[in-house]
Amino acid sequence: MAKKLESTFINMVLVMFLFTAIAALALGAVYTATKEPIETAKAAKLQEAIAKVVPAYDQYTKKQVTPAQGNDSLTFYIATKDNKLVGTAIETYTDNGFSGRISVMVGFLPSGEIYNTAVLDHKETPGLGDKMDQSKSDFSLQFKGKHPNEYILKVKKDGGNVDAITAATISSRAFCDAMQRAWTAYETEGGNQ
Repeated sequence: MAKKLESTFINMVLVMFLFTAIAALALGAVYTATKEPIETAKAAKLQEAIAKVVPAYDQYTKKQVTPAQGNDSLTFYIATKDNKLVGTAIETYTDNGFSGRISVMVGFLPSGEIYNTAVLDHKETPGLGDKMDQSKSDFSLQFKGKHPNEYILKVKKDGGNVDAITAATISSRAFCDAMQRAWTAYETEGGNQ
């Protein structure tokens, strides 16, 4: 009869090390297998957002801009067609959402008018705050064709021109904050450069 393996501290450490090593290898394999498809999907989503918020273009240049307010930089995508400026897409954000950060892409025409917007990322309440996304409601359509010098990027309750999403005023204010951050940076940079 084989003697029962005695449970010692060294045996327990070796077993735990073995389980940890196997788990780490499995996690590393999953990360490696999914890294490229995730990056490809993010790049495709970015390209789709840029195409949605500026008129047709054949190339763009990327520029990082640090706004006067906020901690993170904004990314400008200056779009041209046949070497002529057609618009600037700005990846902007706000940390004032009901559930945290909201990332938005907004496109400005060379005249300064808003061409379109696209919500990139948010964690707002489904059925309420998520209505800022064009796939959920027409809320963001009210910005199209408006010039921020004439159309105040605040909800009407705060003295602006924006009709807030019903029962989602915080999300509406946050969306406006992201738009205003982009416009302020755009003006500071002298429009399209």
